[in-house]
Amino acid sequence: MSGHDPIEGRTKAHEKGLYPAPLSAGRSRNMQANRRTDTKPEVVLRSALHRLGYRYRKDFLLRLPENVRVRPDIVFTARRVAVFVDGCFWHVCPQHGRQPTTNEWYWTPKLQRNMERDRRADLALAEAGWNVVRIWEHESLEDALVMVREALP
Repeated sequence: MSGHDPIEGRTKAHEKGLYPAPLSAGRSRNMQANRRTDTKPEVVLRSALHRLGYRYRKDFLLRLPENVRVRPDIVFTARRVAVFVDGCFWHVCPQHGRQPTTNEWYWTPKLQRNMERDRRADLALAEAGWNVVRIWEHESLEDALVMVREALP
């Protein structure tokens, strides 16, 4: 065991103003339950692709030139296609994204950094010869499958 107490670490970070203290224990549990990988829309898309006979890598780290590292949700390595399934809140969907009303001093810059990181990843992948597919979590499975299939050579 590392001896690192996550609750103590969060408390210290809150005291330093690095990120806001949770409004409640329930809100804190909810935020901790958010996944970086294996989200429901991602799992549904992966399952459908697999049923159709496609083989891919999930959450696969790509090391690109100039020390750029990108970790798409679904990667077709031989075909050089990187698929991202973006959450509407976390990636500021133009249709469903919304500006936070609580702790906006923290969330607004964080969401802006997420969008900037997405654009940098898209550019780095394109420059390295990859096709990039970005799918919003609200898009239908049928539409998502069409986008992926069209990107595959």
